[in-house]
Amino acid sequence: MPKGWGWRLLLLVLALALLFVVDLSLGAVAIPYKSIVKILTGTPSENRVWEQIVWEFRLPKALTALAAGSALAVSGLQMQTLFRNPLAGPFVLGISSGASLGVAFLLMAGSIGWLMVPEWIPWLTAGAAALGAAGVLVLIFLAALRLQDSMALLILGLMVGSLAGAVVSVLQFYSGAEKVQAYLIWTFGSLGGVTWPELQVVIPVVVVGLVLAQALAKPLNALLLGERYAHSVGVSMSRVRPLILLSTSLLAGSITAFCGPIAFVGLAVPHLCRLLFHISDHRLLLPVVMLGGAILLLLCDILANILAAGGALPLNAITTLFGAPVVLWLILRQRAIGKMF
Repeated sequence: MPKGWGWRLLLLVLALALLFVVDLSLGAVAIPYKSIVKILTGTPSENRVWEQIVWEFRLPKALTALAAGSALAVSGLQMQTLFRNPLAGPFVLGISSGASLGVAFLLMAGSIGWLMVPEWIPWLTAGAAALGAAGVLVLIFLAALRLQDSMALLILGLMVGSLAGAVVSVLQFYSGAEKVQAYLIWTFGSLGGVTWPELQVVIPVVVVGLVLAQALAKPLNALLLGERYAHSVGVSMSRVRPLILLSTSLLAGSITAFCGPIAFVGLAVPHLCRLLFHISDHRLLLPVVMLGGAILLLLCDILANILAAGGALPLNAITTLFGAPVVLWLILRQRAIGKMF
């Protein structure tokens, strides 16, 4: 275990707790930090409206940020290790494209007479996204059982994404402005639309995906040196590869279904954690990446609230505007990101 590891992990936990409270205090109605702590600990607050705002709106949003950040960051780490590609992310398998295609069919297929769609309902949108992501997952699983080369799977995922994107473009061409706008709003990504009943679905799925990822830490370490080396030390790729894909699909698919596609987190957080902590052992890296993803998404949500002055900017814009320059700076400073693989 690296020297000072415990202190650095403790700092991450403290930063996460601090940002969690700050995120709960910000919004159209500013709530003092002391009142936030009272509300969370069950102590009666001086303002009953604040309690309602925190419990019904802001706490589900903050918990969604924790789940989404951890899930996307860990799924990105698994894909980068499996494919030994620093540009791989949680959506490289086409999961996001499948979810987008499902939502596009729900919102826009009625415009060309393929499907009569009722009014836009959040649960219906999540269900369509989940079905689209699950369809791609089944395809990838069947391919993983047949293909022995991970790079072939990577290319398959890219092709699925391109095909889904083409179908969505056709749907957009034939759809009215209102339908296209509804679809575009979903693609912006959002944490605020997830309710308590939806969280009861999202959090268990994310926990299962994270536990499975942690259980695969040793095979992931072996994969850092390539599939041949992993096979030589007793790792069965025919068994491990589907498990890695299953974990990634559960994590990325569930978040995309309920929050929309959220860019950057899965791609950048693993790199940030490797560069800042100088570790590649997945037994240590996975918990750090979980915390790092949650911290980054909470920070982006806070910035989205501050910059919009009572509203909320598109989450995807904030994650990219804030995170991309940081990653560029780290890459230019370290000049050795490829040596992490």
